[in-house]
Amino acid sequence: MARVPDRAAEGIVACDFVHIDLAGLRRVYALVFLEHSTRRLHITGVTAHHTGSWTVQQARNLAVELGIRVDSLRFLLRDRDAQHPDSFDAAFAADGIKAVWTAPRAPRMNAHGERVVETLRREVLDHLLIRNETPARRVLDACARHDNRRRPYRARGQFFAPRAGAPGTQGRPDRAPSPPPPGTRRRHQRVPVRRLISGDEFPNGTGVGGVHVQC
Repeated sequence: MARVPDRAAEGIVACDFVHIDLAGLRRVYALVFLEHSTRRLHITGVTAHHTGSWTVQQARNLAVELGIRVDSLRFLLRDRDAQHPDSFDAAFAADGIKAVWTAPRAPRMNAHGERVVETLRREVLDHLLIRNETPARRVLDACARHDNRRRPYRARGQFFAPRAGAPGTQGRPDRAPSPPPPGTRRRHQRVPVRRLISGDEFPNGTGVGGVHVQC
């Protein structure tokens, strides 16, 4: 598959559904959006009934969350799911964003969206037993905060996703800290020098007094 040019990727936002199996043998759904240029993740809502009207409302919620940054987007990349009605595309068209449908049974056409869904499942959702929609939303919000603030991306030169409204969104984005040189130790990894045993603890003189340990 041909690589999308960086200039074209700046205006693409991908969307996909991720399902969550709850403890009560119920399934809920979350709508996930990913900006291609910044790798910024947006999770707009969680519901047990992902109807067309609910999906349209999530599109409006995304526009409110993006604010003026919505003007930089040109294309919405999505699959042909029946939960995406014409009004869903119209909500994005009102902001000048054109919906692009992927081909049937061609997940690689939305590779970034599919990858972020698999990451959420593999790293978080498959390891938790969630009771209902409220904790599910909290878990997904924590995932989004981690991805947008702490996860470096190789495609972006190990840069973090720029924070909304931060200087990095207009200029140089936040960069992941460089690893320390081999053999060096971080300050927080050092165990401070402390008195381990006192000579008074061995009145018979069998012990070693005044032992200091530094790790």
